[in-house]
This record gives sequence, structure tokens and C-alpha cells, in this order.
Amino acid sequence: MSAHQDVKKVVLAYSGGLDTSVILRWLQKTYNCEVVTFTADLGQGEELEPARKKAEMFGVKEIYVEDLRETFVKDFVFPMFRANTLYEGQYLLGTSIARPLIAQRQIEIAEAVGADAVAHGATGKGNDQVRFELGYYSLKPDVKVIAPWREWDLTSRTKLLAFAEENQIPVTKDKRGEAPFSVDANLLHSSSEGKLLEDPSIAAEEIVFQRTISPEAAPDVATEIAIDFVSGDPVAINGIEMTPATLLTRLNELGRDNGIGRLDIVENRFVGMKSRGIYETPGGTILLAAHRSIESITLDREAAHLKDSIMPRYAEIIYNGFWFSPERRMLQALIDTSQHSVTGRIRMRLYKGNVTCVGRESPHSLYDTRVVTFEDDEGAYNQQDAQGFIKLNALRLRLGGQIGRRGGTL
Repeated sequence: MSAHQDVKKVVLAYSGGLDTSVILRWLQKTYNCEVVTFTADLGQGEELEPARKKAEMFGVKEIYVEDLRETFVKDFVFPMFRANTLYEGQYLLGTSIARPLIAQRQIEIAEAVGADAVAHGATGKGNDQVRFELGYYSLKPDVKVIAPWREWDLTSRTKLLAFAEENQIPVTKDKRGEAPFSVDANLLHSSSEGKLLEDPSIAAEEIVFQRTISPEAAPDVATEIAIDFVSGDPVAINGIEMTPATLLTRLNELGRDNGIGRLDIVENRFVGMKSRGIYETPGGTILLAAHRSIESITLDREAAHLKDSIMPRYAEIIYNGFWFSPERRMLQALIDTSQHSVTGRIRMRLYKGNVTCVGRESPHSLYDTRVVTFEDDEGAYNQQDAQGFIKLNALRLRLGGQIGRRGGTL
């Protein structure tokens, strides 16, 4: 029996776009199996009902279209932001953090409908194939994974369009030519890659940016907001409590209107190549600055420095697709423990692409004006103690200096 005959029912991560519509029909023809479609609303800003109608057109009987925005922000985005996570010092991981949720829900649906396989539309060159499949195998070790881009012979846009026309798959006019770039979006960010963006020496045109106005076009008057945090997570803007997805949506609007969150980066993909991408993360950029600011007055020095030291490893784990790994869970436990006192209010100024903290307050603040004042500190800090402190820390430097003066090496 061939591998194709082994598959009776497959759950496909389905966007309703050209690629996944071709995949849907290709699965039906190649595997002669029942296809269940799953379309997740993660805040990409597109109407999802057309995806349902397309699936119905292909004779799909079980169609899942689900709003996962609150789950996405509460259980994936916020935990990641507690670590102030940046991949390679810049990227806020907007695409990376969405994949484990999609994979998780796909596996849950597969279990519910008795499917023996799952499928995705990620190409064989990118990171997403790794992220999806590591998620699948973590949650259902014996699942069969179908990755059409690694199997079929539709290796060019021309062949893909020909297959679509042969199978009466609707093709929008802009898909008939060479797309200028590809876009992935969710509530945290949008990313644009490929085609006219492939040359990193050429600046991205303004048409690439979809979630932000240019900093030059932003208002000449700054916008000031207050963000309240409880145990490391934002809970309110300007005193108005909001759900996680509602709060991030509002931060996105504020960031968009002030030209905040644009990033042009060449990153190192997990699969080995470098990739140039244009990312827009307006709300996330504000949130990162605000979270670091509330931590600045509520976290002990060594706790904060330890967090900063593990953050690059934590970011790499998420970027590479190991969200469900034991090492990510271990680091998450450490990070979450550090957030117990990260509660308070931060005032932020937004102005022409910049985010600045202009005020911080917390019931758990470790900042003590009696200690730091240049005025009489009423004995809270004995400046004479600094002499011994400095001498003890200088001991190894003095010993090394003596060796150096004698012509030795350090």
C-alpha cells in the first residue's frame, strides 16, 4: 500500500488564498482523501468567510473557521513579551509566535474528527515548515504530515496557475502576474518578503508598508498614553481595562498613527539561508518599550540581568519552532516567576516613529529617592562604604597590573 493510500482524512491549515486552494484540490486528487479545512482568525485583517465558501465549493464537509485572537495574544504573545523577546536583537517574532497556535488547534481538530494526517502550505525553503511540523510532532507524535511544496511538481508560479485553471480554482487578477512581494499578517505584525524586496541594498517602497504611516507623515504633536501592567502583562490603556486582543489592537492603532514599528532586517533563517524582510509591529514596539520600563523599577538588578542573558536563547527557541519544547517551558517558568512584582503604570510618549517612557510608578517599586538623592540622604547610604567596595573589586585588576609591569602576560 502506498503512502498516499494510507491517508483517509487530513486537516489542512487553509487561508482560502491561491496556494492553499491549490493544495486543497491537490490533496483530494493525489491522496484521494477527505479534507477538513481549518482557518484561523489571528487578526490578519481579512474577511474569512470567503475561505469557508471556497472550501464548500471544493466539496469540503467539515470546515472550521475560528476566531483565536484572544487566545493568540493571551497565551502566546503576552508570555513571549514577558521576556522582552527579540530575535537577533531586532525582530519581535510576529510570524514565529503564531505558528504554534495554528499547529496546536490543527492537532486538536484532527483528534476531534479522527483525521490521520495534517497538512500545511509552507514552502520547503522557509522557517514555517519547521515551526508547523515541530508543533505537530510535539503534540501528536504519530501524526502523518503532508507538506505539498516538498512533494508536488508545481515548482513555479506558471505551473501553479495552470493547475488552478485546470481545476476551476478562482485566481484573482493580481495573482496572475508576478506578485511584487508576499505578505503574512496577524494581530501582532505584518511581514513582507520576496520579489522586489529580495535585494537588501534597495530601500523598500512605501507601498510595502501596510500597518503604519511613515514617521515623516506622522503628527507633529506627540501622543501620550498610560499603560497599566499586572504581573508583567498589560491590562489597561489610559485607565480603561481591556482584553488582551482588544488592548493590542488599540496599541496597533496608536502605533500606526504615529509611524511606529517599522523594521527592515536581514535575518538568519533556521534552515540556513539569510532572508530580507520588512516587518511592521506597531503595538508590539510600544509594548516592548513599556514592559522594559515597568521592569526597570520593579525588578532586582541581578534578576533583570539574568532575564536579559537568557532572552536571546529564548528568542531563538521560538524563532526555530520549539515552542512546545521542554527548554522553552523551563525558561518560561523562570521568566514568569520574575514577573510577580511587575505591576504598575507607565506613561509613554509616541512621536514620529519613536517610543519614549516619560513616567513610571509601581506599588512594588525598588527605586528609593532617599538612596539616590544628591541631597542629604539621612544616612540611607554611607558613602564611605564605597571605598572598600571599590578596592575589593579592584583587587584582581591590581594583581594583573603588577604582572603586566613585570613583563608578564594576562
